[in-house]
Order: sequence, then C-alpha cells, then structure tokens
Amino acid sequence: MQEINFKCGWTPWSAAFDLNPTLFTHPRSSKELLYNESMNRQSTDRPIAIEPLVAGHWDAVRSIYSQGIATGNATFQQTAPDWEEWNAAHLRRCRLVARGEGEVVGWAALSPVSSRAVYRGVAEVSIYVAEAVRGCGVGASLMARLIIESEAEGIWTLQAGIFPENTASIKLHTDAGFRIVGTRSRLGCMHGRWRDVVLLERRSLTAGT
Repeated sequence: MQEINFKCGWTPWSAAFDLNPTLFTHPRSSKELLYNESMNRQSTDRPIAIEPLVAGHWDAVRSIYSQGIATGNATFQQTAPDWEEWNAAHLRRCRLVARGEGEVVGWAALSPVSSRAVYRGVAEVSIYVAEAVRGCGVGASLMARLIIESEAEGIWTLQAGIFPENTASIKLHTDAGFRIVGTRSRLGCMHGRWRDVVLLERRSLTAGT
C-alpha cells in the first residue's frame, strides 16, 4: 500500500477526472516513474493511501463514478452500472482506490480492449477522482501506481479515450507519458450532440519488450 500526504480541504463530493499537476515523469525523459518532490510541497497531516479496489468499496466507487457521469465530460456512459456489470467489464488486476481519512476519494481500473490474444497486453484506463480532492495529486498518484502495477502484470500499452473538452484529463495522461494518437471525429452522439474523442496511448519500455 502506497501512502502519500496531500493538502486539501474536504467538501461534499462530486467527481470528474483529476485536475492536478505533474507528479511523475515518463521513463523517456530519463527519469524513473516515481512520485515527484512536488508532492512533498503539498504535504500535510492528511495522508492518502492507494490500495486494491474490492467489492466492499463499490458504493463509494459507484458514487464517484455517477457524479463523474453527471459532469458530461468524463464518459459516454449515462448511468453507473451495478457491481456485477462493472466487475465483468474490468480486468481483475490493477484495480485501485485512493483513500483519505477513511473515505474513498478516487479510483482507477483497466478494461480489456479486445478478447484476441495478440492484444492481451493492451488495456484502457479509467480514473475518477472526487471533487473535494481535485488538485491534491490524487489522480496523478492513482495513475502512477496504475502504471507500475500494469507493467508488473505484463500490460504493455495503456490507452484512453477522452473528450477534447476535458483538458485536465488530457494533461493528466500526457504528464504520465501518454502521447496523443489523434482525434476520432464525431465518434458518438450524446444528448443530441456528436462528440469527438481524443485517443491517447502509453507504450511501456519494460513490459512487452
């Protein structure tokens, strides 16, 4: 379990992708993927722990997911699924929650992109963070841990599809070493409006080599 200190006020939740600064660098930059000293500058007595996501976390995870959906810029999903549906759609490994003061304040998980064996090391990223802790490094901490654990599990490519309006999420991913592959034009219709989706990917330098 990774424990990190952060500075943040606690207010009622809503959720969306985290709006936080770079806390780590991609190996391509000649630095290891580690938690950055910038986290120390935000350190207080309010620790946040990154730990495995289990069924007992589901009510909090679903609440954060539902409120992320309500922002209109996190996902095409219109309603949060039940545990059984979510559990079946995500890889059993690399499921994480961020906990602060006993409360779940964010989560991360991976979904397979294909059932074909050749793509067994490719997965899609989902990261949602409670509004109360945006800007406190929660999203970046979840991402850093997710990358470490995914590489340990042999995942060689992580990908994400993000609405272009969600610039904070795009920055979160590019700060973590994702590159923008391109924009998929008018990919889906949401509330009567056709939405573009930016496709990003991160190829590991250690897994699948």
